[in-house]
Amino acid sequence: MTTDVCVIIAAKNAEATIARAVASALAEPESAEVVVIDDGSTDETEAAARLADDLSGRLTIVRFESNRGPSAARNHAISISRSPVLAILDADDFFLPGRLGRLLAEDDWDFIADNIAFMDEAAASDVARKIDDFQPQPRLLGLIDFVDGNISRRGMKRGEVGFLKPLMRRDFLDAHSIRYQETLRLGEDYDLYLSALAKGARYKVIRSCGYAAIVRSNSLSGSHRTEDLKRLYEADRTILAANRLESAAEAAIRRHERHIRSRYQHRHFLDLKRERGAVAAIGYLLRQPDAVPAVTAGILADKTERFRRSRSDAPAALGGAGGLRYLLPVTADGQASNR
Repeated sequence: MTTDVCVIIAAKNAEATIARAVASALAEPESAEVVVIDDGSTDETEAAARLADDLSGRLTIVRFESNRGPSAARNHAISISRSPVLAILDADDFFLPGRLGRLLAEDDWDFIADNIAFMDEAAASDVARKIDDFQPQPRLLGLIDFVDGNISRRGMKRGEVGFLKPLMRRDFLDAHSIRYQETLRLGEDYDLYLSALAKGARYKVIRSCGYAAIVRSNSLSGSHRTEDLKRLYEADRTILAANRLESAAEAAIRRHERHIRSRYQHRHFLDLKRERGAVAAIGYLLRQPDAVPAVTAGILADKTERFRRSRSDAPAALGGAGGLRYLLPVTADGQASNR
């Protein structure tokens, strides 16, 4: 089986980091194609990406004149590429050496992801020599664990399983007509992976760390619109309607739908209060009494946020002291844990 990989990088206003991302992808021998979609940038993202070209003929750059969102950018990259395996790389982030080879050494998967190291920009230059050497310890990630891993817990802004960056087999996506939903500007990865799991995808996770994620306090993933939350919980409903699932799987998706809907209700209340005043916000609760628990819990969480203790070893952008933090936590024996 061929192991050629297409690395897809959707980028908007990423001139400061895109060259590093492209170079890390081209450095992987398994990268047969690196496709950069400049999604309506107003800076020199395209020129910066070209500076990283190693002249091997593997780099393709396409520019959208206006911003169409990461889903549209990734779908376009899929449509113009040929490789049987697809990898997503964010323009801020980069691969650690040997990542693709370690993932491709595993068998029996449709999706496969590895550990992620979160760090501040200042730690990126020499991070490769600081990364711990975890054993792969492969395991399959089922639909229920995946969905529950995308539900926020106290002290975290969102569930972390959604940050995984799996390689994906094109033939599975094509067989089930799965692509990114272009109406989504939040949770588009979650929606695609869940759609695949609902169709029986084998999603394998290994503990080795090969993906470096730069954490920024102003990241796009943390600055979504209220309407984006509504579209995300509606996407859960679409998946439920389109698939015949076991009761436990259906219950997990409904938990996620309620979780996102509660976040939407809280944000919508705050929007109304800011834009139209307290009377309009209270009127919303009177018309939608089911929103009262979500709004109350959201306000309480906002009030107590500053009293929550942050991890001292986390990146500074996450409230820590500026160290590395792994998506799959490290146990006392130096191994990555299951949670």
